[in-house]
Amino acid sequence: MRRLTLALDAMGGDFGPDVTVPAALQALISYPQLELLLVGHPVVINYFLVQTDSILRERVTVIPAESVIASEAKPSQAILASRGTSMRVALELIKIGRAQACVSAGNTGALMGLAKLVLKPLDGISRPALMVILPHQNQGKTVLLDLGANVKCDATMLVQFAVMGAVIAKQIVGVDRPRVALLNIGAEDTKGLGNINQAAAILQKISSINYIGYLEANELLTGKTDVMVCEGFVGNMTLKTMEGMIRVFLSLLKSSEYSVKTSLVCQFSQLHPDQYNGAYLVGLCGTVIKSHGAANQRAFTTAIEQAVQAVERQVPKKIAASLAECGMTQELFSAHVY
Repeated sequence: MRRLTLALDAMGGDFGPDVTVPAALQALISYPQLELLLVGHPVVINYFLVQTDSILRERVTVIPAESVIASEAKPSQAILASRGTSMRVALELIKIGRAQACVSAGNTGALMGLAKLVLKPLDGISRPALMVILPHQNQGKTVLLDLGANVKCDATMLVQFAVMGAVIAKQIVGVDRPRVALLNIGAEDTKGLGNINQAAAILQKISSINYIGYLEANELLTGKTDVMVCEGFVGNMTLKTMEGMIRVFLSLLKSSEYSVKTSLVCQFSQLHPDQYNGAYLVGLCGTVIKSHGAANQRAFTTAIEQAVQAVERQVPKKIAASLAECGMTQELFSAHVY
């Protein structure tokens, strides 16, 4: 069985090793081929490994890091002072070829900036995007991006997101010809801002992309599209609103007395954020997964599982191939678009 090595920022997130180390051990049980590099303060991490089964412990290596990037730190300042931090060390393990992917629950802005600095974007990608795979009502899944890595996006970036989302939908979700839609305030061609309209015009010209037009946010979980593309500000607000509603709904169901409660709880539990935790930072020359900062053990284990899937399916390599197929290297993009 081919070995797979991941680097975990063990100190990142709201709970640090209290969550990341137990989640790492759970992932090792689920994936016999997995080896983990836990990056952080050795004394703190080893405290959680003392009673670990010796066979599992052999598949864990603790990598020392001097410090941690605070969740509230400004990304620009965090990046300048990042040397020796658990997040940067974890990313550098990918760069030197010791790890195949990184998982962190740390500062999102810092992770975005450092990943771009250390690993570099793929040729043809202006900026990486945060992406999540959501379950929908037809027992399938929808890829949503960007989720906040880029607050504002021009048409070029939206088209690049569409290409990357289509690759993810094909390689991870298993859709042969993924349907791609742009999130907009209406389905009519006349609706939306200029960057969205321009992105739509570009996508219609790319034969390798199955572009189906605009969709509104209320269609996100209906299964009408396999890939939903939007600016980071819009994507983040959409996802956070959905997650909040799901949590409230599940809480109300669990406290109700209706006879259908158990069935409904089971159906809607798949939409709980813990079930799909782990946003891909796609568009890099390497695999990086951003876990929610408040992730519990189960949720962080899910983020590790996302990294395993991405590595096994060679997602960055296939995104690069798809970009080249579309003629969308940085040098050729303008000519292709216009």
